[in-house]
Amino acid sequence: MKKSIACSAALPAALILLTLGGLTGCTPGEDAAEGEAMSSESPTGAIPVELVQRDGRYMLLRDGEPYFVKGAGLEFGDPEALAAHGGNSFRTWRTDNGVDTGQEVLDRAHRLGLTVSMCIEIGRERHGFDYDDEEAVAAQFEYAKGEVLKYKDHPALLTWVIGNEPNLFATNNKVFDAVNDISKMIHEIDGKHPTTTALAGFGKELAELMNTRASDVDFVSIQMYGDVVNLPRYLEEIGWDKPYIVSEWGAIGHWEVGKTAWEAPIEQNSSAKADNYLKSHEIAIASDPVRLIGSYVFLWGQKQERTPTWYGMFLEDGTETETVDVMHKVWNGEWPENRSPRVTDILLDGRNAHQSVTLAPGQGIGISFSAQDPDGDPLTYRWEVMRESEATQTGGDKEEIPEAISGLVETGSDGAARLTAPAEPGKYRLFAYVTDGQGHAGHANIPFLVK
Repeated sequence: MKKSIACSAALPAALILLTLGGLTGCTPGEDAAEGEAMSSESPTGAIPVELVQRDGRYMLLRDGEPYFVKGAGLEFGDPEALAAHGGNSFRTWRTDNGVDTGQEVLDRAHRLGLTVSMCIEIGRERHGFDYDDEEAVAAQFEYAKGEVLKYKDHPALLTWVIGNEPNLFATNNKVFDAVNDISKMIHEIDGKHPTTTALAGFGKELAELMNTRASDVDFVSIQMYGDVVNLPRYLEEIGWDKPYIVSEWGAIGHWEVGKTAWEAPIEQNSSAKADNYLKSHEIAIASDPVRLIGSYVFLWGQKQERTPTWYGMFLEDGTETETVDVMHKVWNGEWPENRSPRVTDILLDGRNAHQSVTLAPGQGIGISFSAQDPDGDPLTYRWEVMRESEATQTGGDKEEIPEAISGLVETGSDGAARLTAPAEPGKYRLFAYVTDGQGHAGHANIPFLVK
């Protein structure tokens, strides 16, 4: 019993109940029927999607027409903005995100002309799921079957993603057996949507595991950040000749960057990130018309992960950053009519983050940060000091937002300002934001130590 409880702790509520013996008395079929009854006015009728190889290249066909995925990872972001900027699809990390049901997500996508690669959440070994626990694995299978039955006939559904990064820090290769079994089940009850699994990284060992233990999966989904520029070389080295999607790519990961003397990761500013997105797309996405069937850029929204700005392409209030401009250019072939401010890094008394700025309690110091707007829009600056995140989570797991400390920055003009160091010794980070009044922003931050 101890094993089952530990395993189910990381699973969706419905799967927890299945693991504990189906205490609700509902079967996956009954759940599906209930979902259909609740959404009787929702669009019905699956649009068939198939993976084919034509003229030596792989492609998705949706309703018989070629469909290249121009997508983004989106959970609590704005699908209306995605459609407006030229995206055609988004991926999820679970069927029910706690705010919107899978039905609501799919209905909204359909109204906007978008498709959804729907992720079925499965247990992760790093969260305590034990793939040697046959009862838990069987419950997980039934949970997945129930989710497929609920949503397989929705016209916005594009593909099924069986788990997100189930290989991350995993040692039990039976997870690939479980993925394969779920894929077989999907092909049996839903013959209209391809299957995949979203893998953290990709190399020879993963390729072999997919070929030998998860061969029923139609294509692989690969997730890389700064290292994505090396993906073409990795695929060439292992001789990978099968279709794939890059299902997460974008910012350089916080584990891939330089750090201060006290191990605070150094984040790129919003303009440097935009430049990196464009570079990554050119090298890793646009360069493979043969095997690549699309990509989902990360993250169409905002989240706290080491900082509030590291991975999100938007600020918390929905303001767009320059990475959105880049994806508009990628998807449409031209830049948006109004573009985001271009920014420089923050300097404290002329020193940058790589110089590990250390201050005395209460010390006053000048801040240098500037921006230019491509459209000549007037700019407004905002500053925030936060305690440095102490999070050690991996794989995008939820983090607490660090405490913000007010009253420490005196604003000047044109991005000039003055910082008074906090009175309490510790690790901090100064954030600078600039907005153009047109829904666009730039940002930068610098860690500093008070001692």
